Amino acid sequence: MTRGTGSTAGLRGQERRRGAPLRVWIGPAVAARRPQDVAPAPEAPYARTMSNLETRPQEQLCGAGSQGAQVEVLTSRDVPLGGPRAMTVRRTIPQRARSLVGAWCFCDHYGPDDVSRSAGMQVPPHPHTGLQTVTWLFEGEVMHRDSLGSEQRVRPRELNLMTAGRGISHSEESPRSHGPVLHGVQLWTALPASALGDRPSFEHHGNLPDVFAFGARVQVIMGRVGLGGRWMVSPATTHTPLVAAQVDLDPGSDVRLDVDPVHEHALLVDHGEATLEGEVVPPSALGYVGPGRDELRVTASTAGPVRAVLIGGEPFDEEIVMWWNFVGRSHEDVARARADWQVQLEPGADGAAPGHAEGARFGRVDGYAGPPLPAPALPDVRLRPRTR
Repeated sequence: MTRGTGSTAGLRGQERRRGAPLRVWIGPAVAARRPQDVAPAPEAPYARTMSNLETRPQEQLCGAGSQGAQVEVLTSRDVPLGGPRAMTVRRTIPQRARSLVGAWCFCDHYGPDDVSRSAGMQVPPHPHTGLQTVTWLFEGEVMHRDSLGSEQRVRPRELNLMTAGRGISHSEESPRSHGPVLHGVQLWTALPASALGDRPSFEHHGNLPDVFAFGARVQVIMGRVGLGGRWMVSPATTHTPLVAAQVDLDPGSDVRLDVDPVHEHALLVDHGEATLEGEVVPPSALGYVGPGRDELRVTASTAGPVRAVLIGGEPFDEEIVMWWNFVGRSHEDVARARADWQVQLEPGADGAAPGHAEGARFGRVDGYAGPPLPAPALPDVRLRPRTR
């Protein structure tokens, strides 16, 4: 683990175990509630941007994918999220072709969307376990509140990083004075098994390192990345070796990013005509390259600028079960987390931990006016990770 300079708690060194592909369940969408401390509006189009939800539950059976230097282009799928006038995000992972890039297990790309006549993002309190959430914006603002007492506004080129550990709850919403556009990405990393019982933590980093060279600006979000022989290291806490960075290219730019050759990498293109190692990666698609390269060539056509997000990390081979907002190692892990959340909403809910006190695991989010989100029902079949 690398410890950042933000506020952290209960973090320790990690051990890695070689495992298998994963099985992912995606839950149904739930309509949002409108808080009283944000701009009133008749709808909340970003009701579920920060949660792993779809309108109908379905199983995603995912393999680890092949390794190597050849570029694999993964197209996104449109995922409608909750509410009577649901917005849509573009999801690249997880999917059948590839479930993970390093420890990155979830990647949603949204906007740019006009939120000038709505309340913008409205995500009521909801739980997480076994993961880190990364909120990264290109345009707009989001207010984060969590059960640790954190209250933090995040703006473009600033990082909000929440580490769930054994359990945390949080809300995210557009401030009352939010701008007309909301645009960004939501990323999750899976925590290794040795961090699943850790205490939750939250960090905000508002001045992350960047470098300008060769018609490019590269800003590190997590981990480390280099450009022109200059390495940038993020102060953000990581639990496995990984990297994330925003890459902006002027028209016609041709750059080589310095990266860790042990890592696999993927480039999510936000806009512009980009290539990764000579392969065209369309907007909202993910270009994947396996381990074995110490640099990645990224180019922009002369037609216009490019903005992209690089993610990567040491291949994460532990078995995990991911369902709704929970990451665990077994069906029982997920079922217990769901029950422990539900008992906060419905005292006496079946399956909660013995002797569970209301709010003991996930806590309470103060400052959000509406009620928390109930968990969807578990699927009728057992959630199990697959073995190789």
